[in-house]
Amino acid sequence: MRNFVGIDLAVESVPDATTLLRVSHLLEKHVLTQRIFEEINATPAEQGQFMREGTIVDATIVAAGPLTKNKAKQRDSEIKQTRKGKQFYFSMKA
Repeated sequence: MRNFVGIDLAVESVPDATTLLRVSHLLEKHVLTQRIFEEINATPAEQGQFMREGTIVDATIVAAGPLTKNKAKQRDSEIKQTRKGKQFYFSMKA
């Protein structure tokens, strides 16, 4: 997501929530969200690909302890397993 937006966290700070909210309100006020979506979707549509509305999930893998069981010695239903290369990791939605 940072690459798409063009933010280099080593050089720039992330826009705060107020700034993002103001931009969002301006886009809504001037009915630009649909026009932007159509413009972004135009090139892939020419190639037979289509984007639809959805949810973006940050899938960053972070280090975590090896424990996967809760106090009742059962595996926590919210913890999932993923693999990056040959290394396995446990993950959880934030």
